[in-house]
Amino acid sequence: MGSRLTQTLTSGHMRSCLLPNSVRTAYSSFRSSLNPTWPSLYLERHFPRRAGLAATPMLQSSIPIASRRYNSSKTGISDLERRIAAIPISRFRNFCIVAHIDHGKSTLSDRLLELTGTISSSNANRQILDTLEVERERGITVKAQTVSMIYNHNGLDYLLHLVDTPGHVDFRAEVTRSYMSCGGALLLVDASQGVQAQTVANFYLAFAEGLKILPVINKIDMTAADVPRVLEQLETTFELDPSKAIGVSAKTGLNVKEILPAVVENIPAPVGDESKPLRMLLVDSWYDNFRGVICLVRLFDGTVRAGDNLVSFATGNKYIVGEVGIRYPTQVPQTVLRAGQVGYIFFNPGMKKIQDAKIGDTFTTVGSEDVVEPLPNFKEPQPMVFVAAFPTDPSDYSRLEDSIGQLVLNDRSITLSKDHSQALGAGFRLGFLGSLHCSVFQDRLRQEYGASIIITEPAVQTKVVWRDGTETIIQNPSDFPDLEDGRARGATYYEPYSLATITVPEEYLGRAIELCEANRGEQESIEFFHGMQVIVKYRVPTSNLVDDLFGKLKSATKGYATLDYEDIGFFESKLVKLQLLVNKQPVDAIARVVHTSQAERLGRAWVTKFKEYVQRQHFEVIIQAAVGKKVLARETLKAFRKDVTAKLHAADITRRRKLLEKQKEGRKRLRAVGNVVIENEAFQKFLAK
Repeated sequence: MGSRLTQTLTSGHMRSCLLPNSVRTAYSSFRSSLNPTWPSLYLERHFPRRAGLAATPMLQSSIPIASRRYNSSKTGISDLERRIAAIPISRFRNFCIVAHIDHGKSTLSDRLLELTGTISSSNANRQILDTLEVERERGITVKAQTVSMIYNHNGLDYLLHLVDTPGHVDFRAEVTRSYMSCGGALLLVDASQGVQAQTVANFYLAFAEGLKILPVINKIDMTAADVPRVLEQLETTFELDPSKAIGVSAKTGLNVKEILPAVVENIPAPVGDESKPLRMLLVDSWYDNFRGVICLVRLFDGTVRAGDNLVSFATGNKYIVGEVGIRYPTQVPQTVLRAGQVGYIFFNPGMKKIQDAKIGDTFTTVGSEDVVEPLPNFKEPQPMVFVAAFPTDPSDYSRLEDSIGQLVLNDRSITLSKDHSQALGAGFRLGFLGSLHCSVFQDRLRQEYGASIIITEPAVQTKVVWRDGTETIIQNPSDFPDLEDGRARGATYYEPYSLATITVPEEYLGRAIELCEANRGEQESIEFFHGMQVIVKYRVPTSNLVDDLFGKLKSATKGYATLDYEDIGFFESKLVKLQLLVNKQPVDAIARVVHTSQAERLGRAWVTKFKEYVQRQHFEVIIQAAVGKKVLARETLKAFRKDVTAKLHAADITRRRKLLEKQKEGRKRLRAVGNVVIENEAFQKFLAK
């Protein structure tokens, strides 16, 4: 069955017993309708004029990307409010789209917005919910985005709230938060790739939250699509009814019109009572320079409008509501938000600190604290990867500090503290959710603020239990105790582990297992799928995981493997601090806590690579990798040498020796007082991947 991936998909390749009517109809209609007039037929078919119904206002996308998130649009507010006010809570539907990375979530969101008339179908509206430049450049979703839509089904208006979620494992917290505001989820699966690691993770997260799950198979128009295999995977892996699956092509719009009726008929309406005191959940927040913190909220009971006095259960702070509204898809002010709705609010005077907006906090009106039960809080995501960041030019430190401060305002998952290096000067120590999160942060610094920085190698937390039983969590490798340190005697070291779930075709299973074993992985389970797919689970040290394990896995499997992971805590390990020495002086910017089995291999790689970037001096430069006092690897950079015997011709040998000895003594004095100056460019090139 796996061979179908390389064949052109025709009706003869599909088993009719496995294909539901909707998918089979989509295929036949797609194959019969591939002609030059397809775009016009698609628009005519998906945007009919409804007699007797007011047209939904169309928001043109002439608004710059940077302002789509924060600016409010007042176009057609009265008509929009009038339609929303006439919709009861029984016709509200809150749902999200979840999938593995690059399965087409943002493209499908665009088609749904076009179908409901929320946006126009112009080329300028591609990936309308990806508001960051780095999202559009990389083709990934980093920040979960929300939008409200009005959909007319069987003559009745429905208010739909859609959340487009990230697909990469580093941003799983965004997906978890989205589930709290939703009653159902569209589980999107690529017809050519099938069920992958993040698909499995998202399904179980949604299932644990009690969401109604609707399977949608995307990219059925691709020649490599294998829909029967995907349907079989959905049934055997998730026990989902394949007859309920909807086959679509989000890129062309094929069969997308079948999704919204399924959402209306299958996803339950939110439960709430407008007459009860306000009970409002804070789902997300971001910072605006003029309005302060803007909060994305989900109302469970009651109503909220401008001028209301609210109180936070988490902090006890009281606020006056300045404005309420919905995202349609830009911020559109409303008179009131009702139970069951998802919208935004900000306060007047504004909330100044993003730390005061605690995700999962419950708000109610002042005086109702005793009668309202707070909602369960979210678990804040904890950083897994720590790096040090330094400006390439030390004079840019203040500017870099302001730039990082602005980005941290809108990304609460980043931890920030000041750091200092003897080699690189003043800098910052940053904590991220994963390697991709760190890379995206670096790209945003460059694109949005023009900042150029030096990032040290990613490190993870380690735990040290001393002889007296006390524990210390260490984030900076320079703080890790040396072997000669008296406190280190009798201490026990622990490092974090992660449970990695790898989905890989059976033909590449051997390479994937070999790679995991080489990275100190311990196999937990292995499960063979139908269609030549295998899911293998490994317990892997997090330090090896963040050292580009996913990139190595992609290379070993020609891009077919997918990876998902979750933290499973600390485990005892034999750890040492590996340092780089230049003329016996440690370079604090290049230090790492590693397992004893990997210290020598990594040390040899360090000295060989660092030698390429250090400039030659008038004296010999010795580059060493050492653990404590034990030198594991060494490279020598020869000195510039003047030929002091050039002026001698047929002189006596003793004269020649005398000049060479004099030069040798001079070099000893120079080595004693000379310092090796290592340029920032050397560190930048050495630390670059």
